[in-house]
Amino acid sequence: QVHLVESGGGLVQAGGSLRLSCTASGRTSSSYAMGWFRQAPGKEREVVARISWSGGSTSYADSVKGRFTISRDNPKNTVYLQMNSLKAEDTAVYYCAINVPGKATTRDYGYDYWGQGTQVTVSS
Repeated sequence: QVHLVESGGGLVQAGGSLRLSCTASGRTSSSYAMGWFRQAPGKEREVVARISWSGGSTSYADSVKGRFTISRDNPKNTVYLQMNSLKAEDTAVYYCAINVPGKATTRDYGYDYWGQGTQVTVSS
């Protein structure tokens, strides 16, 4: 069992920055790719970014490319999402999750062990 906890959300003005953290506890000895998702009110949960176990491979949703950066610190069991140039449309609850090996990488059904989420609100 793995337990994920997100933090770092908050209220920020458009154009500002936030850094989200996702820290894992429990059975963290396995090597997992990780993803960040977000869900805005009335919308489906969507993938924001994904990072391989080594950190050598990353991918992003088109809507955040060039603005968001995913990274990880494996000794600290933590994955980060640096969000710059935030827009009002980035407002959502942000979740991290483990990408199940062999499963979809861009859809939420390919992920497991979801955190509780952290709210990001961008005021325009």
